[in-house]
Parts: sequence; C-alpha cells; structure tokens
Amino acid sequence: MSINKQSEIAANIQIGPTDQGMVRIYIEAEGGIELPLDFDPDEAEEIAEELRAAAEAARLMADSAPKGKKR
Repeated sequence: MSINKQSEIAANIQIGPTDQGMVRIYIEAEGGIELPLDFDPDEAEEIAEELRAAAEAARLMADSAPKGKKR
C-alpha cells in the first residue's frame, strides 16, 4: 500500500513511555490487529521531527491546491 492510497481500515493509536525507558507507539486496528512499536528516545524524536515536517508539507499542499469553483 502506498502512502497516498486511501484505506477504509479504522485504527486507534496510543503513544507513551514504557517502564523500560522506551517510547511506544501502539496501534490497534479492526480485526484484532495489535502492533506495539518501541523506539529509543532519540528515534522517537526523529519520528516527531518527520511528523512535523510532513504536517507542514501537507499544509503547504492544501494551501496551494486549486480551490473549487463557486456557484
């Protein structure tokens, strides 16, 4: 699945520290899928930076997208 392909799958996400000093991103999706992803704090900060950069790029794309015609 590419990053631009839309999906009808619903999922919940939780993010927090573990008792082992890791940062866990926990994803729970339909069909009983549970995906715990653990990262050390430095990796988690890199992911946060990538999320911020992607959010900014998405904002710029949305701002430059052609607006619908008004009737």
